[in-house]
Amino acid sequence: MCLVDGTVQETKKKEHESFDFRGIVRTVIQRKRLLANIRAALRRSRVVALIGPRQAGKTTAARHIVAADSPNYFDLEDPASLARLAEPMTALAPLNGTVVIDEVQRRPDLFPTLRVLADRQPQRARFLILGSASPELLRQSSESLAGRLETIVLTGFSLEELGANALTRHWRRGGFPPAFLARSDSDSFRWRQQFIQAFLERDLPQLGIIIPATTMLRFWSMLAHYHGNIWNAAELARSLGVSEPTIRRYLDLLTGLFIVRQLAPWYENLKKRQVRSPKVYFRDSGLVHQLLGIRGERDLLAHPKMGASWEGYAIEETLKLVEPEGVYFWATHTGAELDLLVFKDGRRYGIEVKRQDAPQITPSMRTALTDLRLDHLTILYPGRLRYALDERITVVPLSDLGEGAPEVVLPPVLRRRRRPGGVHHVQA
Repeated sequence: MCLVDGTVQETKKKEHESFDFRGIVRTVIQRKRLLANIRAALRRSRVVALIGPRQAGKTTAARHIVAADSPNYFDLEDPASLARLAEPMTALAPLNGTVVIDEVQRRPDLFPTLRVLADRQPQRARFLILGSASPELLRQSSESLAGRLETIVLTGFSLEELGANALTRHWRRGGFPPAFLARSDSDSFRWRQQFIQAFLERDLPQLGIIIPATTMLRFWSMLAHYHGNIWNAAELARSLGVSEPTIRRYLDLLTGLFIVRQLAPWYENLKKRQVRSPKVYFRDSGLVHQLLGIRGERDLLAHPKMGASWEGYAIEETLKLVEPEGVYFWATHTGAELDLLVFKDGRRYGIEVKRQDAPQITPSMRTALTDLRLDHLTILYPGRLRYALDERITVVPLSDLGEGAPEVVLPPVLRRRRRPGGVHHVQA
């Protein structure tokens, strides 16, 4: 799918990103990594769950795997599909190949049937189930499909999919396809406003979550001002007039729905007092901008939360690209901190985000390198040149994440090895 002069059109041309001087999408946005991950998961697992918030692109991705008019495709918001699944075993048992069930959380009674069909020998079908990321969906699937289910989380376009030229637009509007592809910033802002309203008034009740929409909107708006900050339940609870356990439940709810990320603190047995509360980020920069009333680039660059927004955007794009085995932030009560501590392939990497023209080494970075025993520290910044500050510190343009190469952020590590006589050399 693409926009040509602002109009959504279908095309069969080679799929890659391209933008003209007005920022209008000229060719197809291809989600190669996502589709490859889905196909690989279907080869490994009998049931694959593609979950994430509405409008993130789950249905479009699934239709690249199975055509919408195929008898193997079921959309549970379509009355015809619901009628076909009135007797689920009768409808699903004869099918071969990949079977897609969209909005599966509307029929939790299907999970036992999927378990029976997934266990058949020989296996005739693999199942790709799509749904809004709800606790109910995860609970049902984990109980009924334990050992059979692989989960993939989808949260909108990544910079890798869009290319480096889209960075400013992507940061400003966020990754939801309708918001990113809107004809203007005003249209994008309006879509995000409608998305939040529909999410609070329709989607949450459909997921069995009964919280007044006005209360949750107030919480979202207050949480936007905490974007990039350490979580303080007591302050938010006082402002909303609810208990701390209630405010914690609201935060956990939005985290489970992939709207918010709680970045856990890392703490070790160091001789320093370390922060032990999580940091809170909205996972989509466009949503936090809408909640803060940021309509365009001028508003964004003048807003006091601009730096926190940039940091959150850089963190999300980094995590999408490198797919780490563990991710944390680190901070001490004396002021030392690290925006992102990433564990990958048995190594420790530090990520710092700086919105500066030419970042330099700080005492905090030196402390993090030593205390956390980092193999490498990468500083992401808005410039264009990549350069080294130290043997283990590299400055990298954030736009380089659009190259789709994880080693841009997590470079090969040089390991030190001692030679006889006290001489050192390095080995890859």
